[in-house]
Amino acid sequence: MFDSWLLNKSKKILEQCRAAGLRLATAESCTGGLIAACLTEIPGSSDVVERGFVTYSDASKTDQLGVPSELIGEHGAVSEEVARAMCQGALAHSPADLAVAVTGVAGPAGARPGKPVGLVHIAAARRDGRIEHLSEVFSGDRTAVRRAAVAAALDLLGRQI
Repeated sequence: MFDSWLLNKSKKILEQCRAAGLRLATAESCTGGLIAACLTEIPGSSDVVERGFVTYSDASKTDQLGVPSELIGEHGAVSEEVARAMCQGALAHSPADLAVAVTGVAGPAGARPGKPVGLVHIAAARRDGRIEHLSEVFSGDRTAVRRAAVAAALDLLGRQI
């Protein structure tokens, strides 16, 4: 179902979280739950993965994560500001210690001026307030963009642990 390299990254994240005593939450838009799916594909992941939010629509980002609709209106759903707010919302709406959020344009449609297909914003945060963001424009088709976003999100999580 998943590439072995993604599963290896997921396993490493789970091991690092266990060693640090951290539980995590995901907040996903363009990846549609693939980060949580990769993590939970690993047996025993339930001691680390606390929950996952799939917030594909703008309304769900507001309803489930508390992302202000004004923020989405001002910056767009695919933005650093919304990725950070999604991440902070996942922490606010769960007992997790660590969260990752992803929002982007997986394609093939959906591009806007300044927001090309492949643009993905990722944020990872700890409950202690540390937060990191990265944005990338991944190449390839929809599947390639989503897989690359999952890999980048796992790497960012690793830096937060």
